Amino acid sequence: MDISNKEYAELVKKASPPSKSYKTLPMAFAVGGGICVLGQMLNDGYTALGVKQANCSTAVCCTLIALASLLTGLGVFDNIAKHAGAGTLVPITGFSNAVSSPALEFKSEGFVLGTGAKMFLIAGPVIVYGLAASIIYGFIIWLFKLY
Repeated sequence: MDISNKEYAELVKKASPPSKSYKTLPMAFAVGGGICVLGQMLNDGYTALGVKQANCSTAVCCTLIALASLLTGLGVFDNIAKHAGAGTLVPITGFSNAVSSPALEFKSEGFVLGTGAKMFLIAGPVIVYGLAASIIYGFIIWLFKLY
């Protein structure tokens, strides 16, 4: 089938559902903000329990990652993300979901070839390119003595 770019664009426009940004933007803002409020509540709770402030950030991150992984395993996270969109994907909870989802999906293939090999299927490129970009950025800063 040989079609022009204009015909292809018309097919894409016809097949793509219209965006309901009037509904999705406030929901993403509310859920993303709610995750941040939960993080701050956890931070205050850990501080009240006597955790040093320097360690609170790590404790909050670990708690949010564990909670998002648990909710992913229970199938709840996907339902929240369906309505919240990027509100669940932008914070650290989205990264946790990106690691947990493929691990659960491929668990039937075994621990090594399933869960272990597929766990970073989605998150792996983010880690690789993020690390590479930080090395390049650090080298440029070092090279031009911008520190």
